[in-house]
Amino acid sequence: MTKTVLITGGTGGIGESAVRLFAENGYNTAFTYNTNAAKAKELIGPGVFAVRCDVSDADSVNAAFRAVVERFGRVDVLINNAGISRQKLFTDITDDDWDEILGVNLKGCFLMCRAAAPQMIARKDGVIINVSSMWGVSGASCEVHYSAAKSGVIGLSRALAKELGPSGIRVNAVAPGLIDTPMNAHLSPRDIDALVEEIPLGRMGTPTDVARALLFLAGDGGRYITGQVIGVDGGFLI
Repeated sequence: MTKTVLITGGTGGIGESAVRLFAENGYNTAFTYNTNAAKAKELIGPGVFAVRCDVSDADSVNAAFRAVVERFGRVDVLINNAGISRQKLFTDITDDDWDEILGVNLKGCFLMCRAAAPQMIARKDGVIINVSSMWGVSGASCEVHYSAAKSGVIGLSRALAKELGPSGIRVNAVAPGLIDTPMNAHLSPRDIDALVEEIPLGRMGTPTDVARALLFLAGDGGRYITGQVIGVDGGFLI
């Protein structure tokens, strides 16, 4: 039986690579997008389905999940990839800034997991992979709200792995490092060079590097891996 994956934030750098890679490997591939309808349209094809969703809104999440189930019958693999980042001094972070970052990065992950879990529990089978960040592991100056949200994703993933493991459901997190995506487009060449100097492998990662880790964890290669945080950072946090 063909498995179905649902990837949130499918029009971003990592999300787009994941959509393409899972589709190429025979999955029914559904993805969410929020604002980039043009990119979503480019990705739609045989076995690839797009649905607009604000992952920070429960009604939007539930409607999107129902649409995917109506299209493909079930969701075997959920990848919570949707995320946003903002750089600000801690003392400049407003209530709205905090709510926006936590809403998309952490609440969105919670809402999607809550939508997917009942089906997976009933089948006693399923995979959930949550995309965190190396800053969720180590923390980043001027990104306190983002670091807190991504750290929360790790805590959610580990706790959920314990709770859902007896139902045959695996839950893991992936923590990308410096990846060549639009989210890092604000970095200057000097900033990038300084960060690359700290990476043992000596280069930025690509979205495909992360997508391959997601594909591995979703498949049989990861069938005895749960509750883990897999760093895809070129060794940055060694």
